[in-house]
Amino acid sequence: MGRMSQAARRILPALVLLCLAFNGVQAQERQSEATPQRWTETQANAWYAGQPWPVGADFLPSTAINELEMWQADTFDEKTIDRELGWAEGIGMNTMRVFLHNQLWEQDPEEFKKRIDIFLAIAARHHIRPIFVLFDSCWDPYPKLGPQHPPIPGVHNSGWVQAPGAAVLEDPSQYPKLEQYVKGVVGAFANDPRILAWDIWNEPDNGNMGSYSKEEPRDKDEMVLKLLPQVFAWARNVHPTQPLTSGVWRGDWTSLDAMPPMARVQIEQSDVITFHDYGWPEHFEKSVHELEQFHRPLICTEYMARGNGSTFDTILPIAQKYRVGAINWGLVAGKSQTYLPWDSWKRPYVVEQPPIWFHDVFHPDGTPYREREVEIIRDLTSGKQAPL
Repeated sequence: MGRMSQAARRILPALVLLCLAFNGVQAQERQSEATPQRWTETQANAWYAGQPWPVGADFLPSTAINELEMWQADTFDEKTIDRELGWAEGIGMNTMRVFLHNQLWEQDPEEFKKRIDIFLAIAARHHIRPIFVLFDSCWDPYPKLGPQHPPIPGVHNSGWVQAPGAAVLEDPSQYPKLEQYVKGVVGAFANDPRILAWDIWNEPDNGNMGSYSKEEPRDKDEMVLKLLPQVFAWARNVHPTQPLTSGVWRGDWTSLDAMPPMARVQIEQSDVITFHDYGWPEHFEKSVHELEQFHRPLICTEYMARGNGSTFDTILPIAQKYRVGAINWGLVAGKSQTYLPWDSWKRPYVVEQPPIWFHDVFHPDGTPYREREVEIIRDLTSGKQAPL
């Protein structure tokens, strides 16, 4: 090689900078292509405009105590699922919120996908498109595969289990397994029109408020707060055609700055906004107005606790008025015992029964708990107006 000329020496630094800049732009473009972005407001609202008004329930078949018992091969109860979704269809419900679990994927991914596909086929026959929940911070922090314990007499939701559970949450070396689960499940059904949406994490900052005797992991909130954005990214990386969300459920929602850190992440990452509200109708309407500031579709994924002031006759007409999706907790009274109130954790209803059911719509034989309630649901979902 000959000696470099003086002119070339002057030009070289500029060429180096130009190449670096060009490579940087290319890297940015590759990263943008590799990591899909949150839906824009326009995309989210266009999607929602094409959907029927979402009305349904958080679904667990009456023969299962938790999501593990619902989905495991030995206890996957197709007949009960079919029968109970038929009752939901009969009153005009068109969606169900259904919880999955990472341990089911780890046990046998292919068989788990087959059972999800069977469930989706049953739901589709009843014109129901579910929202699938990937993770959950509520109730027992130590889930185990295999036979589940029987219901604790007189206790609300006595066998529900968290996902991923304390042992995994406290061990970052196991997070790659969670990534495989998220990408595997969402990726397998990313283009499936039978699914309405993906709920990334149920109540991620729920510390269970003493409702379960087993000790929660130390710094649970901090661990979940770091993990939650990663889970959203894992799901987005498999390019689902359905929106992603995680429902806010507590704190000040008047602005992003006022929100607790977890709620802010949930709002900022969600394509459509979901929330929980078990309060009186005035509180529900206030929640709707506070969340309207984000200019995205709204779906309430948990409501209806009769003893708490949240009922079908007061809440559902408000949801219809603002076209807010409405998913109440519980469809059929069963092993979850969610017809019992929350205070049963401290005072089990063993001898004395509560004066009214807390959650749920039907008795195990399909008889409505209250005929007037199913009339209201049927009227509103058919387009009829009910008095506010």
